[in-house]
Amino acid sequence: MTTDPLLAMARRLWEGLASAPVAFPSTGAAAVVVSPRSGLCPDGWVGVVSLGGAAIVTAPDEETAATVRRALAGLAAEALTDAEAVRAALPVSRLLGPAALAYASADGFRPAAAGAPTVEQLPGDHPDLRALDRAAGADEAGEAGLDEITSPAFAVREGGRLVAAAGYRTWPGRTAHLSVLTAPGSRGRGLARATGSAATSHALTAGLLPQWRARPPASRRVAAALGFRELGAQLSIALV
Repeated sequence: MTTDPLLAMARRLWEGLASAPVAFPSTGAAAVVVSPRSGLCPDGWVGVVSLGGAAIVTAPDEETAATVRRALAGLAAEALTDAEAVRAALPVSRLLGPAALAYASADGFRPAAAGAPTVEQLPGDHPDLRALDRAAGADEAGEAGLDEITSPAFAVREGGRLVAAAGYRTWPGRTAHLSVLTAPGSRGRGLARATGSAATSHALTAGLLPQWRARPPASRRVAAALGFRELGAQLSIALV
């Protein structure tokens, strides 16, 4: 059992999302279970979450689970969310991820410094957020998921137009899943850090565990700057 409180909370979250009895092994291995309703991946896919050097894997049926157990038996937990390693071991038709999973504690959180851009608070369904989604494009807006937040939105305006915003969706286990989006022409100026800082502060004040899931290196750097710790990664696998 881990003695790291942040890791323990993150593991409990994903064990619950697996929707089947499963626990992260105490050693660097993987536990594979059958779970047709897994929250680790889309329906019918194989879901992998690696945290702290151990992994849990869900499969939609027993036949797929047996295939996965045989194919991944020789891989270390970290390799289970490595796209190339997984492609070499399994007949993959499509992958989603891998996405890094990072978490913040009240003690480790590093808020944006004084002098950062002014952040305003808006209702989570404010129409200006949809305009920001359109400016970013469907792919990036879908990845950010601002349209799914259950918190207020924290935003920066320039010339009356929203150029960056963040918020979070409340997940099981008192987790706050962060969503952060910056308009393409306004990146690299600290706006994601400013809005992400405000959203993270709001979540911590509410007693929630902030989670930052990201693939782009730039997003991962913002999370690290705010004091989020990368504890592992998530990968979803569709088999041939």
